[in-house]
Amino acid sequence: MPSQPDTIYAAFIEAVSQYAGRPFLRAPASATGGYSVGAIEYSYGSALQAVAELRLLYQNLGLGPGDRVALAFDSRLDVYLHLLALNAEGASIVPLNMAGSDAELLHIIRHSEARLMSGTGAHMSRLQLLAQEAGQVALFSVAGQGHGHSSAESDRGDTEVIAPKISPLRSSVPRISSKSIGSDSAAEAALLYTSGTTGTPKGCILSNDYFLTMGLEYTRLGGLCAIHAGDRLLTPLPPNHMNALSTSFMAMLLCGGCVIQLDRFHPASWWQTVRDEAATIIHYLGVMPAMLLQLPFDPTENFAGQVRFGFGAGSDPRHQEVFERRFGFPLVEAWAMTETGGAGMIVAHIEPRHLGQRCIGRPIDHVEVRLVDEHDGDVAPEQDGELLVRRRGDDPRKGFFSGYFRDEEATREGWRGGWWHTGDVVRQGADGSLFFVDRRKNVIRRSGENIAAVEVEAALLQLDAVGACAVTAVPDEIRGDEVFAFVVPAGKVADPAQLAQDLFAACMDRLTYFKVPGYIALVDTIPVTASQKISRAEVKKSALQWLASGRATDLRQFKKRVRS
Repeated sequence: MPSQPDTIYAAFIEAVSQYAGRPFLRAPASATGGYSVGAIEYSYGSALQAVAELRLLYQNLGLGPGDRVALAFDSRLDVYLHLLALNAEGASIVPLNMAGSDAELLHIIRHSEARLMSGTGAHMSRLQLLAQEAGQVALFSVAGQGHGHSSAESDRGDTEVIAPKISPLRSSVPRISSKSIGSDSAAEAALLYTSGTTGTPKGCILSNDYFLTMGLEYTRLGGLCAIHAGDRLLTPLPPNHMNALSTSFMAMLLCGGCVIQLDRFHPASWWQTVRDEAATIIHYLGVMPAMLLQLPFDPTENFAGQVRFGFGAGSDPRHQEVFERRFGFPLVEAWAMTETGGAGMIVAHIEPRHLGQRCIGRPIDHVEVRLVDEHDGDVAPEQDGELLVRRRGDDPRKGFFSGYFRDEEATREGWRGGWWHTGDVVRQGADGSLFFVDRRKNVIRRSGENIAAVEVEAALLQLDAVGACAVTAVPDEIRGDEVFAFVVPAGKVADPAQLAQDLFAACMDRLTYFKVPGYIALVDTIPVTASQKISRAEVKKSALQWLASGRATDLRQFKKRVRS
């Protein structure tokens, strides 16, 4: 039998040999307005040509095994092409989220020890300043390389590279150990930084095996998530996150499918794009399903027979059944994190999916799970506990991330006892299904009672007057923590104080009294991350500011045990 590919590039070469003429990477015209006229599309064959040109460019710069390149291409297809080119050279990529602050980007550039920064001309001025501040890279412009292939006439010559002045690349920046980057399955392919919503981002070392495992496990799922050769996967999620970079990209590469990459989520034109691009799979996160349900009804919006499934996480449980009936395909909820990849994936791809109950499914065949208390002791059946995961067999870490770069202590702590500690609290039902409760760090401890922020949010979201919400802990001199809720009203508010009291009273009917918000603040928006998850760090910071200024409605005096 032929050997399995052991790098991303080797898997790509195998795909080219089978699917050279098929579409591989596509950006619709709606996603390229700022830099191209019309859509951009690469077949497997034309992508190989583009990758070969990029390889030559990087070779001429002296790049090779042991180097990292920071990429600033936003959600352009360039990210995938540069990944393939650098992987072929044994080098690693560090995707940058240019929506981040200068301080966040500077931390990543310095911490990752990147030797080059490659990006679009639109980011060049900012990258120049960051390069000067970082002190490890200088400028080397190669604008106008023109290595793009589009389905319409366009100017793609706006790619530039920031690199040390010394050529070949041998500046004072130390090379990464050859043991961590090379041309085998254990070699590093990407250094992906966590979102940093709860602190300084950590660099997750992702190997070739990580990427290949993610693609293989996704394509092997079956059930509602059966992947077909030639599928067309539409994603609005950015390639600086593992969902697009490893999940979408690798699954399509391995099945001869096409990644249709959007610049971002456009609710108003979403279904037209789904129709025009003949998408068979869509990826979603966060509030996307809720926003789509708010659109005016369109008699052509049912996509049964075209879209087989949506794949994502964090959809509002209240909306799942309504969404599926209206739009004609299932929303398959899944759980994973950058650290676990496909090796620790949990997916609700088979029935029963327990719609409306925050079900994330059951562990796939090779995944073992435990639910533990704060002392790593197993919890009783159907009780909440922190989710621990590992791979079955002799190598419990196979397919997981290789560790946090320059933070061995955090890696050891995460893997204590031979299990990866996810920090997520879940509950396991009688049929083995897992139900998400909350992040352990989002558990509010009030007077000795643990309160899951997401449970309070779920109660608020049941109320017609609530459009969106976020719950966090604020300090309380007597009880330790108190429950603080930000609420975006669903409509106009005549009397904010009265609305806050009405919401409080409604929560008292739905929750144990100590879980009800002691403070409620009405706001216009809830801060979210680039992947549309609630930015817990920003929510916490804002809550402390509202508390200090006395702007929130204080309802603590009404939080009393109901006597029978």
